[in-house]
Amino acid sequence: MSVFTGILLYVIIWWVVLFMVLPFGAQAPEKPEEGHAESAPERPMLWRKALATTLIAAVLWGGAYYLITSELLSLRNAIPVQGSDG
Repeated sequence: MSVFTGILLYVIIWWVVLFMVLPFGAQAPEKPEEGHAESAPERPMLWRKALATTLIAAVLWGGAYYLITSELLSLRNAIPVQGSDG
């Protein structure tokens, strides 16, 4: 896996995990202030969620890196190439 591919994979994993973590602990206020959306969370705790997302994405990226580099999950020989004598 090249450096660019590794970084791109991490960014994709990070965004997917962020969207899964965002709803945790989000509670709408009972009486929202005027001009605010009723569904907007009272305390979104974005720094905590960003940190949790970074840690979870790092673990998932490590697992993906291991699977890709160890050849446990290989699609190179899954599709036969036409014209080969093999």
